[in-house]
Amino acid sequence: MIRINLLPYREREKKEDITRQVVILVITLGVFLLVIGSLQLYLSISVSSLEKNIKLQEERLVDLTKTIGDIEQYKLNKSTLERKLAIINNLEENRLAPVMMLDEISLLVPVKDVWLDKISEKGLEVTLEGMARNNIEVAHFMKNLSGAKFVKTVDLLSTREREVSGLKLQQFVISCVKKRIP
Repeated sequence: MIRINLLPYREREKKEDITRQVVILVITLGVFLLVIGSLQLYLSISVSSLEKNIKLQEERLVDLTKTIGDIEQYKLNKSTLERKLAIINNLEENRLAPVMMLDEISLLVPVKDVWLDKISEKGLEVTLEGMARNNIEVAHFMKNLSGAKFVKTVDLLSTREREVSGLKLQQFVISCVKKRIP
């Protein structure tokens, strides 16, 4: 006898197979979306953390830049103050030098033979202008000056005869270079 199965078993197997494939596809899609969502959440948290870190570092950079500016201003003020102190110390060391120089010059001037009219100082150069009875007294005065403690060199710039109150006198200009004070 021949048996015929009238139940559509192949169609049912096909439906079950398609249903199984749809379920697998939906589960796979769900897992994929879950992985993508997790990755997106992780990346957004990382980006947020990095942005906070960048903001903190920028604030720190601003503070450090301000501190550097303060330090540079302090260095500038310090160097200005050191220059001023050096000038004050130099003035303090040399404050008696002009008095001692004038005292020594007054001792070197031959009394009744040489008269000084003007003494000027520019840097290390001292210029003496005055009158003398004759050229011999001018030479004697120059010789005395060359032996002074503060004088390095003595040069006669000019002499000329001049009549004062009926007397013929020698008007002279002498230049001296001072020694540097150690």
